[in-house]
Amino acid sequence: MSAPASRDPGPLDRAPVRPEQLTVVAANKASWADLQAIFGTADYPGRCYCQRYKTYEWLWTSTTEQQRRDGLREQTRCDNPRARTTTGLVAYLAKEPVGWVAVEPRTAYPHLLKSRTVWSGRKEDRTDDGVWAVTCFVVRKGYRRRGITYGLAAATIDFARRGGARALEAYPMTTPPGYEITWGENHVGSRQVFAEAGFVQVHQPSPRRVVMRLEFAD
Repeated sequence: MSAPASRDPGPLDRAPVRPEQLTVVAANKASWADLQAIFGTADYPGRCYCQRYKTYEWLWTSTTEQQRRDGLREQTRCDNPRARTTTGLVAYLAKEPVGWVAVEPRTAYPHLLKSRTVWSGRKEDRTDDGVWAVTCFVVRKGYRRRGITYGLAAATIDFARRGGARALEAYPMTTPPGYEITWGENHVGSRQVFAEAGFVQVHQPSPRRVVMRLEFAD
């Protein structure tokens, strides 16, 4: 799916977006231009390009923004609807590209598998590729705070199930009362987003990090 990526929402385009209003497609069925419009260039998404969990800690600091951008393009295989593999989903609202969510087998995220903030106190087999993971959301600037992550989170379920997942995990942050969370902290999503999609909290490795999980029936 491809759509013009130049329009910014007007001042009246601030109404909440219901999940059924979104068209969500596998990233290889979206255009690279659309995905770039979502990530932008002015803030964190346009510098990270969703490579933080894809890169080993010792290698992260030596990568350039161009290398991260190239990495995402190779992983998603945008503009190639016949691709046999892809990663992530792209959301459209009235044909405008508005959101991205990273989701694929947990073993595809080397940094995630080493993260103490995710694994502290857990004794699960980290190499089980039947468990998929939702690791990052990006909502296009101008469309944020309208609930788009709810529709994206819900869409990861069928995508993972069709891909052969046995379970799907997420690692959102909780927000204490009176605490203002920055986008950079909340790129993993909020607990409420996943709870509304049907995920259940199975672990709390730190005061603010929780592990949410959805088991698929055989």
